[in-house]
Amino acid sequence: MATIRIRVPRQTGGVLQALVQADIDEAIATAITPDIRLIIALAAVHAARPKMIRTMQLDDVDVGNRRITVGGHVRPLDDLTHRAVLDWLDHRRNRWPNTANPHLLITQKTAVELGPAGKLWTTRATRNLTATLERLRVDRQLEEALTHGADPLHLALVFGIDEKTAIRYADSARALLGEPAEQAPQ
Repeated sequence: MATIRIRVPRQTGGVLQALVQADIDEAIATAITPDIRLIIALAAVHAARPKMIRTMQLDDVDVGNRRITVGGHVRPLDDLTHRAVLDWLDHRRNRWPNTANPHLLITQKTAVELGPAGKLWTTRATRNLTATLERLRVDRQLEEALTHGADPLHLALVFGIDEKTAIRYADSARALLGEPAEQAPQ
């Protein structure tokens, strides 16, 4: 049989759904410390995955030029994230003035090491909320698709995501907006 190389498409799942404002507000209300404010801003504004957040390096933030590199993709540093970065860096400098850890986010344990913060430490703020870091990331990408015409190319450029993911977000945005995927030529 020559069917071994036939690729079967993966199930894409249903239409991605946006978070309700109350869930987002609840996540924001949990952001009472500089580290949690930065973590939530990175997920909610820059659509950073938890692993990307915990492995970010100090060099990924260019405060002077207001740029941030998330997952290898350079993005403008918005006002909210800029303020969160400055607050965190001030806290970090005061708490661990002599650390050599190159990671942006560090803990008391990792301040004396060179590795990233742990997975559970990074996700702790939103662990029992509807608006987890992953849901905030998905919501941000979906919001971009809804706002900018469900254009997968735009999503791929803004977030540095692959084409299949960008198409999935665009398709979900079209479904939520009630638009057809393609217009038939007339």
